[in-house]
Amino acid sequence: MPILNRASELQSVATAWRRHLHANPEILYDVENTAAFVAEKLQEFGVDEIVTGIGRTGVVGLINGAEKGRTIGLRADMDALPLDEITGKPWASATPGRMHACGHDGHMAMLLGAAKHLAETRNFAGRVAVIFQPAEEGGRGALAMVEDGLMDRFDIAEVYGMHNMPGKKAGSFAIRKGGIMAAPDKFSLKITGRGGHAAEPHNTADTIVIGAQIVSALQTIAARNANPLRSVVVSVTQFHAGTTHNIIPEEAFISGTVRSLDEEVRTLAERRIGELAAGIAAAHGASVEYDFERACPVTVNHPRETEHAARAAIDVVGPDHVDTEVDPSMAGEDFAFMLQSRPGAYIMIGNGDTAGLHNPAYDFNDEILPAGISYWVRLAEQRLPR
Repeated sequence: MPILNRASELQSVATAWRRHLHANPEILYDVENTAAFVAEKLQEFGVDEIVTGIGRTGVVGLINGAEKGRTIGLRADMDALPLDEITGKPWASATPGRMHACGHDGHMAMLLGAAKHLAETRNFAGRVAVIFQPAEEGGRGALAMVEDGLMDRFDIAEVYGMHNMPGKKAGSFAIRKGGIMAAPDKFSLKITGRGGHAAEPHNTADTIVIGAQIVSALQTIAARNANPLRSVVVSVTQFHAGTTHNIIPEEAFISGTVRSLDEEVRTLAERRIGELAAGIAAAHGASVEYDFERACPVTVNHPRETEHAARAAIDVVGPDHVDTEVDPSMAGEDFAFMLQSRPGAYIMIGNGDTAGLHNPAYDFNDEILPAGISYWVRLAEQRLPR
């Protein structure tokens, strides 16, 4: 099954949905207008049941097939980013400081297009739950929906997600079994030493010198502690200390992120940051307060469901345009919580030669909408055969 004729016919209307959503971005859980737009469209399509307020502002639409059977979930994210857009497009964000810089507008448009087609044809046995999730960008909206009963309430047996990928050929697909997105954890260190005059460093415990040694030492976690075949990234992104040129500060603050692709390495990094920081500080007569915040877990694709997703993509665009062993990304994705709750898979769709994600010049490529719509339809019909 190549790209659906109906999906191509829907491109212009899906583009209009996408550009409306792009021009009206909302943040985290505060996506009331976006959710209302989605619910209104699902009602227009004749979706059998529409439930709002799942995970605070999430929307679930239930589409019954021609015959009875089990339920699968297809998920899109709804929230934008706190960023000023510089594209200059006619459909650019109308709200300063907010922008769909990650393509969630396109994700919604593709899933809405699939919902419209599935509600028209109902060529499947069972039920499709189209899931529109808030707060993917750091708010753990997927977890909120799961904790609000998403999987059990709608008896979802499998769940699938999709994200666009700038730099990959437009309309192509990429997936892999196992870890495909990293756990994006955060850490912070508050160093307390002994401040004093910069001309008398021997009478101080210099928190800047201590902090500099800690920053360097943290790089040994990847280089000398973790198995080199198991990826981990430790990045220091903030270092704040001091107020003027002739005072050695009493305190210094360091924070950053850890990205890992399995739980063992994640735990190793958490432990070693604390040990290295405490040891270096103690050697200089200072102390450290350490906090490690686990965000979402590693996004782990289930083997069988990954094969199903890859087969659906191949049916749409052919084997030459589906990479089934794509390198994992060290970015994070809270769809991981849904994959912990149910078997499923997360796939990438190429956005073409565009600006990168989270970039103020980014825009979703409307030319890939038919491929994304066709993928969702093919996956639903394949997993729920009549």
